Amino acid sequence: MPDRDAYDAVIIGGGHNALVAAAYLARAGRTVLVLERLDGAGGAAVSTPPFAGADARLSRYSYLVSLLPEKIVTDLGLDFRLAKRTVSSYTPAERGGQPTGLLIGAGPGSEEGTRASFARLTGGEREYEAWQAFYGRTRRLAERVFPTLTEPLPTRDELRRRIDDAETWRMVFEEPIGAAVEEHFQDDLVRGVVLTDALIGTFAAAHDPSLRQNRCFLYHVIGGGTGDWDVPVGGMGALTTALASAARAAGAEIATGHEVIRVETDDRSAEVTFRTREAEGRVDARHVLSGASPQELATLLGEEPPAPAEGAQLKVNMLLERLPRLRDTSVDPREAFAGTFHIAEGYEALGEAHDQAASGALPTAPPAEIYCHSLTDPTILGPEVARRGWHTLTLFGLHTPARLFRHDNTGVREALLRATLAQLDAHLAEPVESCLATDADGRPCIEAKSPLDLERDLRLPGGNIFHGDLAFPWAGEDTGRWGVATAHPNILLCGAGAVRGGGVSGVGGHNAAMAVLGH
Repeated sequence: MPDRDAYDAVIIGGGHNALVAAAYLARAGRTVLVLERLDGAGGAAVSTPPFAGADARLSRYSYLVSLLPEKIVTDLGLDFRLAKRTVSSYTPAERGGQPTGLLIGAGPGSEEGTRASFARLTGGEREYEAWQAFYGRTRRLAERVFPTLTEPLPTRDELRRRIDDAETWRMVFEEPIGAAVEEHFQDDLVRGVVLTDALIGTFAAAHDPSLRQNRCFLYHVIGGGTGDWDVPVGGMGALTTALASAARAAGAEIATGHEVIRVETDDRSAEVTFRTREAEGRVDARHVLSGASPQELATLLGEEPPAPAEGAQLKVNMLLERLPRLRDTSVDPREAFAGTFHIAEGYEALGEAHDQAASGALPTAPPAEIYCHSLTDPTILGPEVARRGWHTLTLFGLHTPARLFRHDNTGVREALLRATLAQLDAHLAEPVESCLATDADGRPCIEAKSPLDLERDLRLPGGNIFHGDLAFPWAGEDTGRWGVATAHPNILLCGAGAVRGGGVSGVGGHNAAMAVLGH
């Protein structure tokens, strides 16, 4: 139970953003209480062994890190590190009746191999040169935009001046990203690989006039000022464990098993009511920071919640006794699965999958991305599992909006899983299910999570991993200086629902803390 009756700040939820806010505020001498509904802190950024008797800690919900600023790691003295992947992506294909694929390396020394892979796939140099030019442009964008995420919000015009590139501004901020993809690239497969950066967790078409796909693309390519997606060593739970330790060391209280059920405020002070298994309790606070979704916060305040923006993903965790062999024998499975392995993600195929889902049908060829955490970071495996050569696989499916699951979540999820694995198997020399390990009860080590499962488990409205549509990172009429404002001056957003929220970044938590501290 809380140690006192009143706090400078009470934080709703114990996800990674909430823990960042708690650590910053406590280090500044504020009294802080974090109230978390679940039995452990970490929210969606946790590592767990989901398969009975199998010693492997999987990042069960979120799995890679790009948007976490080094500033937060340094400021809070976190014992946490990221590992670079040696491969950016592999996309299998069939050309001329033969299996082939596009292998894109990562880091110094990978350029010639990537160039050769483009040439094998497309028969020339054009697409490789277009790739280099396009992602050179996004890297320059990243260098200029990423540092602003932990600064007060710029205006739209200020951000435009900072970017100082009219062509990049047009393609990212003014017209649907599909126009830029089609302008720069000719090959359908290459176009599809680029477009996936705009679709992770976002249900949109390439030419959606709302530009929600552009906002997703922006956050996908600016992380760290490079756009790199890195592997958290020890799993995602290593980050939230380090954050919880930093918050507690600074004096913050973290009360798990405490579900907030009501918030009342007169805009100067607030009363927060919570319940545990045994009783209800109340605490007073000068500020309340919400790591919960804006919809959940509105409900707690007794206000009309905004309409949720539904999630559109399938998350699958697997533990394998061996990596499956590929039909494309020119690529080692250890290379192919070390980066992002794209399936059914050609440009036209992505469009067809979106249109089918928008009409209320499951995609016949569900697009998805896969990667193997344990190739880059074997520390998530226990010694015996590692000795046997087992590996994890994480699959993230696209274009599966929550509406498709409402009438039969279990049945639709299982049908979608079968269809998705069939798309993967089409590029393998052996079915992936033949490689699955079995748990202590003899069951295959595979689990799938639909948007409705995330809604139930994590209180994500519609299963949306961003708490709602992402926003461009500039100030609006009601955003406040830091992008965390609500209609109540002493109630702030500190989670993914803040402007510049979404992804495992800690940015929402940092910015809410700065707002409380008057920076």
